[in-house]
Amino acid sequence: MQGTEKSGSEQPDLEVPGDGRDAPAETAALLLGEREIALDLTGEPKVIAAGALCWRVRAEQLEVLLIHRPRYGDWSWPKGKLDSGETIPECAVREVMEEVGLEIRLGIALPETRYPVASGLKSVHYWAAHVSTAKPRPDGKEVDGVRWCSPEEAASLLTNPTDRLPLEALAVAHEAGDLDTWPLIIVRHAKAKPRSSWARAEGDRPLAATGQRQAKAVARLLQAWHPDRVVSSPWLRCVQTMGPYVNARKPKFKTVDALTEHNAKRKPGKARLAVDNLFEKARPVALCTHRPVLPLVFEVLSQQMTNSMSSLLPEKDPYLAPGEMIICQVSRRNPRRIVSLERYRPFDD
Repeated sequence: MQGTEKSGSEQPDLEVPGDGRDAPAETAALLLGEREIALDLTGEPKVIAAGALCWRVRAEQLEVLLIHRPRYGDWSWPKGKLDSGETIPECAVREVMEEVGLEIRLGIALPETRYPVASGLKSVHYWAAHVSTAKPRPDGKEVDGVRWCSPEEAASLLTNPTDRLPLEALAVAHEAGDLDTWPLIIVRHAKAKPRSSWARAEGDRPLAATGQRQAKAVARLLQAWHPDRVVSSPWLRCVQTMGPYVNARKPKFKTVDALTEHNAKRKPGKARLAVDNLFEKARPVALCTHRPVLPLVFEVLSQQMTNSMSSLLPEKDPYLAPGEMIICQVSRRNPRRIVSLERYRPFDD
């Protein structure tokens, strides 16, 4: 993996390992004011963990949530190791719930930390997570205390110096007005039955058995951002891809004819407009469409991000694998400004 950080001039490459399941390569980018960190997350550390920096604003001051672990006698962030078959974002959300009783929605991706442990190298992936009114409830076992504090106080309390890296990024994002975000997610539909074996209408071609399993995996992963709106091509394979998530979470669901393969080819302007409209309400949203439509989708997204970040968007067919997704975080203070970009592979059969 090679990542680049820009601050007016070229900076040395960053090496940051990570993945979205047990080992597949992923990409991520984070805009920190005028600085941008673009990461291609690869590598095979012995231990993979995930967590979140929960944050809030009180009296116009940023506060972050630290946890105290009696086993180690340290102050740290809520985090933990991956369960078997679990994606890194799912792990982060689960660990925060288990350790401090907070149901979070992942925000911007923060820098990953690495440090040696007895079994080898450990990597911990972090996200920002806004907490408004909910109160943390330590589990009493792994965590016996929590503390809301300023970034400066947190930096002085953190036991592991590497834990300051995501804190610094979070503070910079806050100063730039890009910490408070909402997710805009693009999903390619899961694996469908082959065209060659389907004699009926193209819009009625359903998911294959593998695609049905992928759709369930898509639903589990989407829970990490729990979009409350889902926009989809009306063709069956897209609707079925989002079905498990829609049934589980009950978001507002809408189909848009402009997002079908046929309509996007005939009237690409309408397809672009359908994507552009996702920005209007500034609410968490997931869009599901087809492989041939993805270049139009990415064209619209690229207009809302830096050139170096847009270079991480897929450029070659098939763009995304079946069930694969792109997660954009859009700034609330700076409307339409995409400040974080992630990509996750689909379920592997």
